[in-house]
Amino acid sequence: MIMLGDLNEEGLLRNLLVRHKEGKIYTYTGSILVAVNPYQLLPIYTTDHVHMYTDRRLGELPPHVFAIADSCFFNMRRNRKNQCCVISGESGAGKTESTKLMLQYLAAVSGQHSWIEQQILEANPILEAFGNAKTIRNDNSSRFGKYIDVNFNKSGAIEGARIEQYLLEKSRVIRQAPEERNYHIFYYMLMGMSADQKKILSLGTAADYKYLTMGNCTSCEGRDDVKEFAHFRSALKVLTFSEADSWEISRLLAAILHLGNVEFDSIILQNMEVCELCKCSHFTMASQLLEVDPKALESGLTQRSVSTIKETVSKSLTRAQAVDGRDAFVKAIYGRLFIWVVNKINSAVYKPTEEDKDLQQSIGLLDIFGFENFTKNSFEQLCINFANEQLQQFFVKHVFKLEQEEYSRENIVWKHIEYKDNQATLDILASKTMNILALIDEESNFPKGTDTTLLRKMNQFHEKGNVYIRPKNDHETSFGIRHFAGEVYYDSQGFLEKNRDTLSSDLIQVVEASTNKLLRQAFQSELGPGTKTIKSSNNPRMMITMSKSSSNKTPDKKRVPTLIGQFRQSLDSLMKTLSACQPYFIRCIKPNDFKRPMLFDRDLCMRQLRYSGMMETIKIRKAGYPVRYTFKEFLDRYRVLLKTSVCDPATESEEKCCETICKSLLKEDKDWKTGKTKIFLKDFHDTKLELERMIELNTKALLIQRVLRGYKYRREFLKKRSAAVVIQKNWRGHKGRKLFKKVQLGFARLQAQVRSRHLHLQYKKKRQAALVLQAHVRGYQARKEWQRKRNAVIVLQTHTRGMLARKALQKKKRDMYLSAKEKEAEQRALLEKQRHLEEILRRRQEMEAQKQSESMSAMELVDDMFGFLPDAVGGQEGQAPVGFENIEGKRTIIEEIDIDELPIEEDLPQEDYDDLDEFTFSKFGSMYFQGGVTPNHIRQRLRKPLLYHEDEDDIQASLTVWWIILRFMGDLPEPKKQTRVQLNSPQERFMPQDLIARKDRRLSHMVGLDQRMLRNKKENTPPIAVEELPQKRKASVFTDLLTKNRKAPMPNENLQNSKVYTVPDGNPRARKGSTFTDLMSRNKKTSMIPDNASSRSNSSFRKPSIIMEESEDQTDVIKATPLQTLKEDEDQEELTLDRPLTSLEKLHIIVGYGIVRQDLRDEIFCQICKQLQDNSNTNSSTRGWILLSLCLGVFPPSERFTRYLQSFIRGAPRDFASYCAERLRRTRMNGARGEPPAWLELQATKTRKPMIVSVRLMNGTSINVPVDPATTSKEICQMVCNKIKLTDSFGFSLYVAMYEKVWALGSARDHVMDAISQCEQEVKRRGGQERHAPWRLVIRKEIFTPWHDCKKDKVSTDLIYKQIIQGLKFGEYQSKKEDDLVELTAKHLYIQHGQDSRPDYVKEAVQECIRNSLLEAKSEAKWVQMVSTATLRSGQFVSSRKSEDAVKAEIVDFAREQWPIFFSRFFEVTKVSGPPLQKSKFIVAINWTGITFLDEREKRLLELSFPEVTGVNTSRDDKAAGQAVCLLTLKGDFTLSGSKAEDMGELITMFLGGLTERSQYAVALKDASSQDDPTLLSFKKGDLIIIIKDDEFLQGRGWVKGENDSTRQRGAVPIEAILILPTLTKPTNEVMSLINLPPNQRKNLIQTNQKETGTVGRAPLATLKEFSVQYFRQPTKDVNRQVISRNAAPERLWAHSREPIRQPFLQKLVGNPELSQKACLAFTDILCMQKEKDFCPFCPSVV
Repeated sequence: MIMLGDLNEEGLLRNLLVRHKEGKIYTYTGSILVAVNPYQLLPIYTTDHVHMYTDRRLGELPPHVFAIADSCFFNMRRNRKNQCCVISGESGAGKTESTKLMLQYLAAVSGQHSWIEQQILEANPILEAFGNAKTIRNDNSSRFGKYIDVNFNKSGAIEGARIEQYLLEKSRVIRQAPEERNYHIFYYMLMGMSADQKKILSLGTAADYKYLTMGNCTSCEGRDDVKEFAHFRSALKVLTFSEADSWEISRLLAAILHLGNVEFDSIILQNMEVCELCKCSHFTMASQLLEVDPKALESGLTQRSVSTIKETVSKSLTRAQAVDGRDAFVKAIYGRLFIWVVNKINSAVYKPTEEDKDLQQSIGLLDIFGFENFTKNSFEQLCINFANEQLQQFFVKHVFKLEQEEYSRENIVWKHIEYKDNQATLDILASKTMNILALIDEESNFPKGTDTTLLRKMNQFHEKGNVYIRPKNDHETSFGIRHFAGEVYYDSQGFLEKNRDTLSSDLIQVVEASTNKLLRQAFQSELGPGTKTIKSSNNPRMMITMSKSSSNKTPDKKRVPTLIGQFRQSLDSLMKTLSACQPYFIRCIKPNDFKRPMLFDRDLCMRQLRYSGMMETIKIRKAGYPVRYTFKEFLDRYRVLLKTSVCDPATESEEKCCETICKSLLKEDKDWKTGKTKIFLKDFHDTKLELERMIELNTKALLIQRVLRGYKYRREFLKKRSAAVVIQKNWRGHKGRKLFKKVQLGFARLQAQVRSRHLHLQYKKKRQAALVLQAHVRGYQARKEWQRKRNAVIVLQTHTRGMLARKALQKKKRDMYLSAKEKEAEQRALLEKQRHLEEILRRRQEMEAQKQSESMSAMELVDDMFGFLPDAVGGQEGQAPVGFENIEGKRTIIEEIDIDELPIEEDLPQEDYDDLDEFTFSKFGSMYFQGGVTPNHIRQRLRKPLLYHEDEDDIQASLTVWWIILRFMGDLPEPKKQTRVQLNSPQERFMPQDLIARKDRRLSHMVGLDQRMLRNKKENTPPIAVEELPQKRKASVFTDLLTKNRKAPMPNENLQNSKVYTVPDGNPRARKGSTFTDLMSRNKKTSMIPDNASSRSNSSFRKPSIIMEESEDQTDVIKATPLQTLKEDEDQEELTLDRPLTSLEKLHIIVGYGIVRQDLRDEIFCQICKQLQDNSNTNSSTRGWILLSLCLGVFPPSERFTRYLQSFIRGAPRDFASYCAERLRRTRMNGARGEPPAWLELQATKTRKPMIVSVRLMNGTSINVPVDPATTSKEICQMVCNKIKLTDSFGFSLYVAMYEKVWALGSARDHVMDAISQCEQEVKRRGGQERHAPWRLVIRKEIFTPWHDCKKDKVSTDLIYKQIIQGLKFGEYQSKKEDDLVELTAKHLYIQHGQDSRPDYVKEAVQECIRNSLLEAKSEAKWVQMVSTATLRSGQFVSSRKSEDAVKAEIVDFAREQWPIFFSRFFEVTKVSGPPLQKSKFIVAINWTGITFLDEREKRLLELSFPEVTGVNTSRDDKAAGQAVCLLTLKGDFTLSGSKAEDMGELITMFLGGLTERSQYAVALKDASSQDDPTLLSFKKGDLIIIIKDDEFLQGRGWVKGENDSTRQRGAVPIEAILILPTLTKPTNEVMSLINLPPNQRKNLIQTNQKETGTVGRAPLATLKEFSVQYFRQPTKDVNRQVISRNAAPERLWAHSREPIRQPFLQKLVGNPELSQKACLAFTDILCMQKEKDFCPFCPSVV
């Protein structure tokens, strides 16, 4: 502003106003920064701005607070002198924010980014929380002053900081002005603290506490107390506050709030007014938090001790005195707590170093309370304004006094500038004798001094001056002071009490007796020796306290300093510190009193400019010389700029050298002066000199570098040259020696060759002679040895024959003399000896068998656990499903997919296995296991789970799983069948609810939506009677064993397959979907999704239908059987776990818990790993690894345990390591499954190799595909397509067929083994064996694209053609016209046999194409004749000589156009919003023709072609608890929700995008004329434009060539002027009219058409079951004390029942005991009214 032309107040004000409107809040006045508070966040404090202002001179860049900070930092390092920055201004002018910005800049430019810098920055949130509050002028007003001294080392890095605080406004804790708040920390704590912590401290909301509601303001706009509290807590951790310190601080703050709610009652005792404390929870809680005796605290608050010479008398207080004493106690606690926090921060950030203090510099930042002038000003405002007077005097002294004095001292020609000096005000306040502050101190020390006497003395001593303003009359208590910023009137009431700042000795004793460490630390300076109290017998209000010292001795008492004394002392210390530093000033200006951005109050700003002396400052800065050097300092710094030839410093004086430098460089501007000892410069002079100095230093540095580098490189060259000469010399010598050795070696080799030839000839002669000699010697020795052996044999034969003859002779002689009895005894002895030998042999065999069983191989162990598992290919068992007999009846071509041909899997994150050694299972157990449980193998039951679980059901389930795992691995014996084991809890005794809820299943529950929607199109085959299964057949773990209800089969439900695998259903249900997932999930954590609308996870099989399938038998009513207690049902077979279980049952229970309860998965893996760790039993260990591999194939562990499990698997025996690791990797990639392991997986566990399943194609080919438990339908489809080289693979999906049902798995991420497992469970339910389940996997065409072309892929066309022929035969594709069937049969005949149409070929074609019902209605011979006639009559194939592929393409195109609904993808949805339809839940069928809405009876609710769809948006629908798609159409916008809504949206988007890309039709969006350019096409809005794609115009450049359909003209069309329609055919007139109509008219037209056609029907009637899903309570699941009989059904609240209820039906009545009881009684009365007998068991009397 010193550059302004109009140097007056108006010019200054306008300059600030213009810059404020432009967002420029900073302005320079020389080196003084003027900052206007913008009251908004500006993007000028980023990292880029920090870098921009680093190492830049003041004035080079626009004014900024960063520039002042950089100047402080630069001058500190250059001059080696401490710097300070005084930030002043009114309250709300932005001083605190400027301080924080200065700190942030200094921390950034120090360059260390150390922990101490972060601690210094994080100290601000803590200090603001305790010392800042919302006032009427500032939302974050500092109610204390602070001086932050930041210390730097010699390299410029921050080493520490120290914070000094001044005069905290403690009265704000107990009292606030209107529209003001208490300190921020109270609101942070109440809003940000967790509910549990608040419960411990008995805290509520801010409105509950008097100390927080006195200002009628508990919130602050723009401040998020929750976020600020989180920042506050993190700052405490950074500044080394422990959790205990943080909690103790919260306790003291909570105690303050509770003390504020303590009340006192006035009572009259012995004609004297006394008070007593009102008993309340707040007082009790306050005493607990302060950890003091409640009685002592009550006594300290209601009584006061008066000390005499020998004793202390306790006197009861009045109610007003007690309230004042309580408030004083609260202020003392908060004030000392604030000091303790500041000291704690200083201990963390201030670390004195041992370095020399001269090497350490500092920058001080003063952020002190601004000048305040409220409606009512008190003692605090006087102290605050006194501090601002001192700072103003410091500013005046440095800016005006010292500078002008120095000009006079140095004989500088100078015109004196007048300025406003506030020294007179300081004299009245603190300097002169009997000043105001001294009078306040003096009166405070008098025992009888009052505020009135103080005011009287001030009037007496200061009424004659101009500074003091006395009251208008003697009754007023306010006086005035004329400050530099204006007149301020102070209310003298409370001055002395606040200045004394004393606390009752009784409360000090209470604090001394406290056990709260933080409270005692805060009051450390006040705590002294204890006293003894005695109650007076004469006056009950008085307590006499005897001192511990003798009565003759009185302790020395040191006078407690007053608050003014302390404040003046600290303020004097501050002024000394500032005087020792080089000061910088930031003047903060408040633009308005309303805290609003972009509002500039001219009068307010002008007042601030006037009292701050800004006009005088500008004048002195403009005329003065802010840069002053002594001659020596100037010459030392700028010596490099002086040329010795002009002026030699050795001969000339320093003054002349300085003048020479300035004259040579400052030629243009001579506005610089030289004094007696100094040279005086302007700011820009100093900048210019610094720049020239840097340039000259760089030049000299380059010269030095050039010379040194030349010397260095010359020396290196000479050294390298001498080294090269030495190397050459040695190399040449080495080369000569090497050549000599080579010649010498050649001669030696030649000599060796000659000598070897001579020796070889001699050796051959000697060897020949030796061979002749050896032959003769060996022949002689062989003949001699043979003769010797022959003689020995003859001798042996002779002796043997003699011995045998003698034995035979002796036996004959003995037999002649032995009796018959002796012969019998001898025979008996021989038999006994033989039996003994056999017994020994048997024992040895048993021991060997036992050892062999213990070391049984994994393959044999699997057969032993699960029964014999023969090796087989999946999908080839049993009879083929209905409709697929002809495929298996043909000669099947079996192909196999090699593992090397598998498609590349999706990229997974690269696992780092190098550091798995750190993730040992023992380490995981030590970190996470509860109760000190070791990670080693044990055989005992656990008392608590290994891992921590919050849910009680999870805890109980964990213990049950542990019990089952011990039994599975053989570590615990199986319980006996007849005995009942008393377990720890009833829940362990009974079968877990997760598994008991398993219900009987029907295959129709698993059938996909596509087949159920189209099943009515098929032919109704006659039912086949099937023999019912006996009632007492062997139970299955997921049907008979675990069901709670068993019903008789439906009479009308029959199956087409009469084999052993098609036992009739035992429990038909209306609910659809995966039985395992539906039933196992009943004990999951409560979900808000209704059962009939619950969606399946991606890893489960197929989502259940929300459209209820109509039962064939309408009399299907399930009646619930009442629960029976244990005593009433002792004879029935219990559904408990304390009975022998098979290995498969135990496996299903363990895996079932892992599927249903995701939180138990890590628990299950940890339990298995624990039993495998250090397990010495080979059999048990092998069982455990088998169980672990099966679990890994079903669900993965959490991310927390994955690394530890990978490390544990590496130590697996034999080939289990790679097998389990691969299963874990695959399961993590494809997600968890929803069904237990299938028999194929058990079979694969034997060999630990991939399973082989057979996938059939419609052309009779069967492909054996290797799969694993995690294989998805997408992977199988991809493998098969790659094997058969199917390029056009879109729309081909994997289907599962069993019995008469077929359903689609799709080509997404559905697990194939889940579907196989469901099929096996269905076979088990029907009485068959799971391993022989007759399921099949088939690849079929599911959907066509609108642009499908049969010519692109012949393989795809052939498969679809075979699918159509099979569908014709089995009634899947039907036609009302016989001619169509005849024509298709004729084409099939031509494809199979060409031109040969013999009768037997025609008959074969008819049998393959015409379904049986048509053959029965019209004889086969008739169909043969019709086909033959059609073939002869047309002769089109013969004449045109079409190829077989072309005819196949015709069949496929015919089927695609004739039956589009059969080639559709179906989605179940619920309409959330949109135009009215007959039903809100329906099916969306998407095919190549468009989108169709269908109900469950296939009635078309709405049909949409693709041109009618304008957009698709996918989102999450909270109302539907799932995915939602917004379908934007010309007939209205539909919001549809469903589990597969996202897939539906992607499919529609793909079709629209493909059609738009291939479309040739567009509609004009606006008028266009070709008058200016004939190459352009003219059209009107709504015209149909036919796009011509001849590459004349590039569409990417915004132009296409088009033809107007109405005028037939052609020309260029801009892309933005047309809308391309997603269609391959010309749009209809109806579509064009809808497009051209405005939205309102379009809506009215659609509504009119709906009313005329009757498509808007009445909404379907709601059922009680649908109502119960949303409004009824959850069914009861607690059956711990009840045994559920086999005939008991799950509780269905909406169905008929004969039992009374114990809880109401409606969810909203559950929490109301009174209404709940009335509802239960009302239901009992209804039951009584429906009874037909004369006696009602629910009533005490006869009805």
